Amino acid sequence: MMQLEDFLRPTQKRLFSMLRQRYEDKSVCHKGAYLLVQGDVPVMLIAHLDTVHKQPVREICKGSCGNILMSPQGIGGDDRCGVYALAKIHGQSSRKPWLLFTCDEEVGGIGARIFCEDHAKGKLPESLGSLKFLIELDRKGRNDAVYYDCGNDDFEEYITSKGFRTAQGSFSDISLIAPKLGVAAVNLSSGYYDAHTLHEHINVGQLEAVIGKVVDMVAEAAEDTVPRFEYRERPMDWDDWHGCILPRLPRRYMDIYEELLCLYHPKELEAYRRTYGNRALLPLYEENFGALPGARHSEK
Repeated sequence: MMQLEDFLRPTQKRLFSMLRQRYEDKSVCHKGAYLLVQGDVPVMLIAHLDTVHKQPVREICKGSCGNILMSPQGIGGDDRCGVYALAKIHGQSSRKPWLLFTCDEEVGGIGARIFCEDHAKGKLPESLGSLKFLIELDRKGRNDAVYYDCGNDDFEEYITSKGFRTAQGSFSDISLIAPKLGVAAVNLSSGYYDAHTLHEHINVGQLEAVIGKVVDMVAEAAEDTVPRFEYRERPMDWDDWHGCILPRLPRRYMDIYEELLCLYHPKELEAYRRTYGNRALLPLYEENFGALPGARHSEK
């Protein structure tokens, strides 16, 4: 079994190749976009291979007890913790979950978007339609659960019963995948902190605790006692519009922003824009409304 450090050091391209070789006999691959590993339990686990850091990890610094990991290059716990977790959960499960490793989540969920397109074109296994729920492992902290626009109360109650607490987030791959597959999804903590900075660090004990909980959920999902949780759109609370001030944007982006407000909560859309920048609004618009005439993704 590979160690956590083995998932922290490679580039995205190298890690993709390593995982493809590891799961070659059961995988469906779209090179440079995603790697889908078929399972026999109707649950899919998701993590992304890219990080925001410009250099690959060379040095790993450990706390005195060995539980905290950092790197001068940026440790990349977002989301190498999730990638490690998927591999370990798969290895520890007697009956295997589905795995989805995506590329380029940090620049607008590119791999997830291509996965959704391939699913819509019938290029992926039909058995994806029988999944009971999705779990992404791409959240900071130790016990957060983020559902984005998924509003299935029964599913939220199930996840809460496992020791997680509902939190708010702006974007992750399941934001795109869950509505396309029609199944409820959650993004769970994976033990990293201070993501997108060189102070990012990993709490290994917290990561391992979440892994243990997800192993248990995979085993439960193999039984008939756990139902399929359908994707249900969370109702918009229009009272939250009160006091929201639109940001000052170039006219080009302002038009796109106002269109997207028809679909996204203003607080979530603004958090997404602040995290990924104005140009990330373009692929988000295209995902929902189609190509924007003259759109240039290189614009800032």
